[in-house]
Amino acid sequence: MMERDDKAVRTWALILTSAASLMVALDALVVSTALAEMGREFGASIESLEWTVNAYTLSFAVLLMTGAALGDRYGRRGVFAAGLTLFTAASAACALAPGIGWLIAARAIQGVGAATVMPLALAQVSAAFPPERRGWALGIYSSVTALSSVVGPAVGGAITQGLAWQWIFWLNVPIGLIAVALTFARLRETFGPRAPLDMGGLTLATGGAFALVWALVRANAAGWGSPEIVASLTAGAVLVALFVVWERRCAAPMMPMRLFRIRAFAAGNAAMFLLNGALMGAIFFMAQFQQAALGQSPFAAGLRLLPWGVALVLTAPKASAIADRLGESGAVVFGLLLQAIGLGGIALLARPGMAYAEMIAPMIAAGAGFAMAIPIVQKSVVSAAPAQDIGKASGALSMIRQLGGAFGIALAVAVFAQAGSRATPQAFSEGFAAAMGVAAILSFAGAIAGLWLPARRRARPAKAPAVAEPALEHELL
Repeated sequence: MMERDDKAVRTWALILTSAASLMVALDALVVSTALAEMGREFGASIESLEWTVNAYTLSFAVLLMTGAALGDRYGRRGVFAAGLTLFTAASAACALAPGIGWLIAARAIQGVGAATVMPLALAQVSAAFPPERRGWALGIYSSVTALSSVVGPAVGGAITQGLAWQWIFWLNVPIGLIAVALTFARLRETFGPRAPLDMGGLTLATGGAFALVWALVRANAAGWGSPEIVASLTAGAVLVALFVVWERRCAAPMMPMRLFRIRAFAAGNAAMFLLNGALMGAIFFMAQFQQAALGQSPFAAGLRLLPWGVALVLTAPKASAIADRLGESGAVVFGLLLQAIGLGGIALLARPGMAYAEMIAPMIAAGAGFAMAIPIVQKSVVSAAPAQDIGKASGALSMIRQLGGAFGIALAVAVFAQAGSRATPQAFSEGFAAAMGVAAILSFAGAIAGLWLPARRRARPAKAPAVAEPALEHELL
């Protein structure tokens, strides 16, 4: 009887955490095909639309490690349920938003809920399954989460066109409420080590990231030499510097600075920041380009992004074999160069009325390159950390990845606004081409960072389980 109960708990843990993770991951992508409709309804600028994505990404990024620490301290089931509740309530607030400012604020709160749900979903699965079954369970969990990259844009387009963009968020409400009820009914409470919360580091990291992103978003409108932008850039740089100083002196830092003395850790985090910045900057504009320059409906725009997502999902399982042939550094460099070629190709081809067939090969190249590089970067970074720091190393990598996405979008939008506008299909195409060019440059810079990764061709067997598990839930977010 006890064995049957344990099996039921494990099954429910896998179902509920996978569903919650998919809901959070989808929310990061379904918005991409609804941005044009949001802009029309609210009369919002491209910079305001950018904040509907970056408000979510920034709060998600800087609170990931805090969410995990709260779950360890106060109970993973309870804090996971609280995060789901907050995410669900914020989804309803997004749907009810009367203007772009309210939508941005609600998206920021959604990010707080997501930062609590994602790390604790992984912890719940890990706690529910014994070591010999944990790899299988995490594989299922990661595969379900990965579906977001394939179906996210298409789902967002279908809902936006068939119902209204608000239903992207309304659909989270019944799913979230059911998931919360079942969490309390079916899951057991577990706890982790009671590490102290690094509130000083959290405050400095949040302030620094916000100030730098704000400067990038506002620079074109206010002027790069304006007091507002100079002050914002200065404040961001000072806060980031203070964050480094604080983390070096803090007894329990959220991001141990000593890890950056390890070449593989530092290079891998740099590559992760740049490759995700390139991806998110490109995704932000791709569906909008399909609608604004090529005249597609939201649903058709989402469907047209499928080659990108399918290439990503099909390539990811082969990344390890490629690393065995090329070495970790070689696989990452090759993958990021492939992403750079794909995004650069789209930048060169972009024009009003272009044939969709011209975009398929570059999208496949970009998706395959990203999928090839990201799991190897994760593996290399976490492998480089001492055993006692694997959790923090994985959390730091996830945080840097999300921050890279926010900065990539901010930079792409700044370049778009400088080179084009939303006034005509031609103007949008010109801005889009410039933004995709920046994404290609970020990918190329990531390839340069990848040169500093280890050249080893096979993972060390003793570390394989510890390496693969902590970062799985972030592979395709």
